[in-house]
Amino acid sequence: MSAEFIGYVGHFDSSETRRRSGPAVDVPYIESVAKAHEAVGFDRVLVAFHSNSAESILIGQHIAHVTNRLGLMIAHRPGFTQPTLAARQLATLDQFSRGRAAVHIITGGNDTELAQDGDHLTKDERYARASEYLDILRQEWSATAPFDYEGRYYKVARGFGDVKPFRPEGIPVFFGGASEAAIPVAGKHADVYALWGETYAQVAELLGRVRAAAAPHSRSPRFSLSLRPILADTEEEAWAKADRILAQARALRDAGGSGRSPFNARKQDVGGAAPPPPNEGSRRLLAAAAQGARLDKRLWTGIAALTGASGNSTSLVGTPDQVADALLDYYDLGVSTFLIRGFDPLVDAIQYGRELIPAFRRKLAERGTHRPSVAAE
Repeated sequence: MSAEFIGYVGHFDSSETRRRSGPAVDVPYIESVAKAHEAVGFDRVLVAFHSNSAESILIGQHIAHVTNRLGLMIAHRPGFTQPTLAARQLATLDQFSRGRAAVHIITGGNDTELAQDGDHLTKDERYARASEYLDILRQEWSATAPFDYEGRYYKVARGFGDVKPFRPEGIPVFFGGASEAAIPVAGKHADVYALWGETYAQVAELLGRVRAAAAPHSRSPRFSLSLRPILADTEEEAWAKADRILAQARALRDAGGSGRSPFNARKQDVGGAAPPPPNEGSRRLLAAAAQGARLDKRLWTGIAALTGASGNSTSLVGTPDQVADALLDYYDLGVSTFLIRGFDPLVDAIQYGRELIPAFRRKLAERGTHRPSVAAE
C-alpha cells in the first residue's frame, strides 16, 4: 500500500498561533507556499473552502499554473453550484493541470455557516443531497451519451459533459463526515475517506464503519488522516515546543483570535471555553481530549481542547523519526494518506518535507512488505 502526503495552502498566512496577515487572496503567499510544498516532496495540497472565503477552484487553478507536478485537493461544498456545472468546472481544472485534481466534498456540519450561503437544510438533508450530487458528478464525468437523473434534490434531463477528466479513472473524490447520516454516503461515494487525527482505537472503529458501509457497493475506499505534527531534535524539545504553541494560541484567542474565518474561530463562552461543536468529527476529537492531553504514543490534544476541536487540531509530537513511527501505526490500521499542516504553515511545511516525509518513506521501505493489522484484514 503506497502512502501519500497532502499539505495545505491557505488563502493567506494564519493559524491558531498566527494573526492573519495579508488580503483575502494573498497571491504572493499562495504562490510561495505552493512552490515550497512541491519543492520538498508533498504529493498534493488542500485548498480550503468556507462560506466567506475566496473560491477554492480558482485558487487551485492558480496553484496548478505556478507548479509542475503538485496535486490539488479542492475542498468543495455541494449544493451551491449545480452538479453538472461543478463536474465540468472540476474536469476543466483537471485538464489544465494534466490530471492533478482531486475534490474533497465537505457537506458542512455548521448550520450557522451554511446559512451564510443561503442553505437552510438540516445536516441529514445535506448528506442526502450530497449523495445525489455525487451521483450526477460521476455520471457527468463518465457518460458517453446524454443521461437523465431524478432525485429528491436534483432532476437532470439529458445531462452531458463534453469535457471529461484527464485520466480514464476520473477525479478522486475525498469525503469527510462521521455522523450516522454521513457514513452511508461515504461508503457509496468516497474514493478516500478523510478523518481527523483521533486515537488509534477511534480510527480503527471509524474505518470499520466506513468499510462496512462500502461493502454493499463493492467498494474499498482508501483513508486519509489529518494531523498537525510538532517536530524537534529531541522529544523533550518537541513537547516544550507544543507547550509554547498552546500558550501562543491561548494568548491569541484572549486577544481576539487570529482573524481567520469566523467558522474556524468560534466565539468563546464566558471563562474561555469554546461552545459545543455542531459536528460529529469535532465531538470525537473532544472525546479524545477528555481522556487526556497526551494519548497513545504521542497524540497531543491541547489545541483541540482549547479551540473546541475547530477543524484539524490534534498533533503528533516528537522527533521526525518518532512521529514517523506513530504515522506508521495509523498506516497499519489502513490509513494511506496523511494531511499534515503546521502552526507556522510555510516553515513547518518545509520541515515536514525535509525531515518527516523522508523518515516515514524510509521506514516504510525498510519494512519490505506491508504488515496488515487486524482492523485491515
